Amino acid sequence: MKRILQYVWKYKGSLIFGTISMLIIIGIDLFSPYLQKIFLDKGIIGGKESLIIPILICFTAISIVKAVLGYGKEYIYDRLASFVQEDIKHSMFNHIQKLEFKYFDNINTGELMSRIGEDVDNIWDTIGFGLRLFVENVIYFVVSVVILFYLNWQLTLICMVVMIPIGFIGVKLEKEFGKCYDELSDKTAEINTAAEENIAGVRLVKAFTREKHEILKFLSMNKRYYDLNVKQAKVIGKYFPPVEFLTNISLVIMIVLGGIFVMKGNMTLGTLVAFNGYIGNVIWPLRMLGNLLDLLSRSNASAKKIFKIVDRKSKVYSKENSYKPEKIRGEIQFDNVSFKYNDEVVLKDINLKIPSGSTVALMGTTGSGKSTMLNLIGRYYDVCKGSVLIDGVDVRDYDLGKLRENMSIVMQDTFLFSDSIINNIKFSNGGATIEDVEEASKTACCFDFIQELTSGYDTEIGERGIGLSGGQKQRISIARALLRKSEILILDDATSALDMETEYELLANLNKRKEKSTTFIIAHRISAVKNADIILYFEDGKIKERGTHEELLGLKGSYYNVYCEQFKDFNLLEKEVI
Repeated sequence: MKRILQYVWKYKGSLIFGTISMLIIIGIDLFSPYLQKIFLDKGIIGGKESLIIPILICFTAISIVKAVLGYGKEYIYDRLASFVQEDIKHSMFNHIQKLEFKYFDNINTGELMSRIGEDVDNIWDTIGFGLRLFVENVIYFVVSVVILFYLNWQLTLICMVVMIPIGFIGVKLEKEFGKCYDELSDKTAEINTAAEENIAGVRLVKAFTREKHEILKFLSMNKRYYDLNVKQAKVIGKYFPPVEFLTNISLVIMIVLGGIFVMKGNMTLGTLVAFNGYIGNVIWPLRMLGNLLDLLSRSNASAKKIFKIVDRKSKVYSKENSYKPEKIRGEIQFDNVSFKYNDEVVLKDINLKIPSGSTVALMGTTGSGKSTMLNLIGRYYDVCKGSVLIDGVDVRDYDLGKLRENMSIVMQDTFLFSDSIINNIKFSNGGATIEDVEEASKTACCFDFIQELTSGYDTEIGERGIGLSGGQKQRISIARALLRKSEILILDDATSALDMETEYELLANLNKRKEKSTTFIIAHRISAVKNADIILYFEDGKIKERGTHEELLGLKGSYYNVYCEQFKDFNLLEKEVI
């Protein structure tokens, strides 16, 4: 809760003003029973009729002031809670953006959505209602008990003895609530993950007619969530009735013994009425204890999970006084580089020097380390051994922002936002003109099909590019990368969905560019790599073969075998013609 209070104190003006309004209301409430005592003992029973009208006017004024300040108090605290909610969500989102790739490899999207959604909303409830409730309860209880002892200490002592067990119930309740909400928070994240995956993959589910299986799987999770809520309800059912019983017993004792004291002349009727008002101010906080502990337990469980994310430091970050070049040339060197992922060796002793402006093609078996090698250039992961250098400087010495500003990447998993085509392309360069966008689109071979769309570049596309073909999505992604005009361009299997004719045209366009980037192309077709300056063939995390197309064919190794496999039909046809 200390961490949350730091966010709250940022808006101390609202907190102070809301607290002042609350204290005035509490003061009025605490004065009202005593005013009732005066009204009865002196005005009605004492016969001082001159007091009746002023006291009634006073009661009316109290009601008006409470209504006005009550509205102000509620509004200010809710507004304060909304500010804090906004700040926590912003802090979380901002921090998540800074975390390295590896963090997202090991966490579900649904869990993050649950933390930034439901868990932050629990904090909002605590600040908007729980914080105020806690302060009000403490003041009402302490001040009312003091006044009760002043009015009649014997009756107060008897009532308090009956209420003592409620404190022990509260401690027990808080522990059990804490366990429930910890489990509920985790289960909420699990359900969100399942729902997010199934909604995103609904086409796959329908394609394989797995609706029933997914429904049953979700029902199983939901049943566990239901069981946890029932468990929480049982906790409430076990402890709340005793609290109600004890508080009601104290009221009965107060009425019976108070009545006896009045009849014996040890207490005035007005004092008994005031005592009843003050005992209500004591009973109300005790009855609200369960709700307050419920709210605080939920908030505490949520805060732990929120700050677990916020406190998680990125393992990839810029050093102090890091290297910030205005521009890089794009000369890249891998110096004895090795990389492990979850204790599994992915790259082994990679040594390579690439002149700026070169086109490098990577081929090889699936999982041989091609994408991993390229991810090391932008420090999306850090090497386990050796170093990656750009223009002779270790990438770990670069400022991350400057390093990645000079890179453009089209990843294996083509991602487009649910937005217009032009906004998707301009994502890499918000200041680009429409002429720049069109130029990049022409180079990426997507200009023509965009023009054929009803709204052209303003066409809205669905989530992840729904409504476009795989090839169209890839070409838009390539246009997005080209618009940045960076010195390093990485195409990670970015032409796999293109037909050979379009692929040939696109690669030819890349070669014709005036300002040529150091370009990396991962591909599985010989046609996509044969014109590269350097071709690397990977196996088991190592570069097994390297050279130009002609050199690798001359080796008659793995690359040659792939070539023969892909062009065997053409060779057979050539023999038949001859």
